[in-house]
Amino acid sequence: MLNRILRTGVAAAAILGALATPVTAAESERESANAALTNPLLYAIAWRQTAAEFRALYYQGFALAQLRVEQALAARGASASNDTRPLAVITDVDETVLLSGAYWGQLIAEGGDFFDDATWDAWVPNNEFVASPGAREFAAFCEANGVTLFFVTNRDQGEATFELALGNLRAAGFENVRAENLRVLRETSNKEAVQAQIRSDYRVIASLGDNLNDFARRYYVIDVAEREALMHADAARFGTDYIVFPNPTDGHWIRAIFGESEPAPTEANRRILRAAAVGR
Repeated sequence: MLNRILRTGVAAAAILGALATPVTAAESERESANAALTNPLLYAIAWRQTAAEFRALYYQGFALAQLRVEQALAARGASASNDTRPLAVITDVDETVLLSGAYWGQLIAEGGDFFDDATWDAWVPNNEFVASPGAREFAAFCEANGVTLFFVTNRDQGEATFELALGNLRAAGFENVRAENLRVLRETSNKEAVQAQIRSDYRVIASLGDNLNDFARRYYVIDVAEREALMHADAARFGTDYIVFPNPTDGHWIRAIFGESEPAPTEANRRILRAAAVGR
């Protein structure tokens, strides 16, 4: 009797084991597949690489910028203003007038899931930037109407930074950009001193950028709620003084989440990013 019970128990265990094995294997396979697809940049970069909406937002932004210039020109022609300074527009460079989709594609292909400074510095000299939709047309419109377009960027690729930035712009179709209209900040992301210097000599119609810090340093904070509150306080300036372009992959919105603009690709930071996406 005891032997029969033991034999029955062994048989039952074998059956249960056989039934359980495929489920466990399937779960393991799913877990492996999920692990391979958890790159936090995938959706953001797929959107910027393929979405017509991404490009439409650039056309929209530059159309609005042109409207602001037209309004300023019309106002100057209709009245005798005491402000005789020449008109200007200030624009950021990367992800505003130049798009770096090829860099982000390379980063993904190499298994990267966070912005990598070394990869970026090696990529910049390749001149693979493309002009954002509407950017060259807007630059040509400004030039044709005597409005100076200033390019202000914070980059640091060593001593060659300025020439690289100028070369990137010209290679992307901004052939007429003048060296004196390009400002490159290697040591800081704070553009306020340069912007103030431009404003002392020109009446700035609008500023263009993909990062709130392109407009004012007060946005350079490390708290998501505080940054958003500052933005809401300036709501009337968006679409008039400030024209924002889309950037889902980098910028100081990342600093507000992590406390730094270029967080390391660690598991701890991936958890922080996931918590931000969940809304915690």
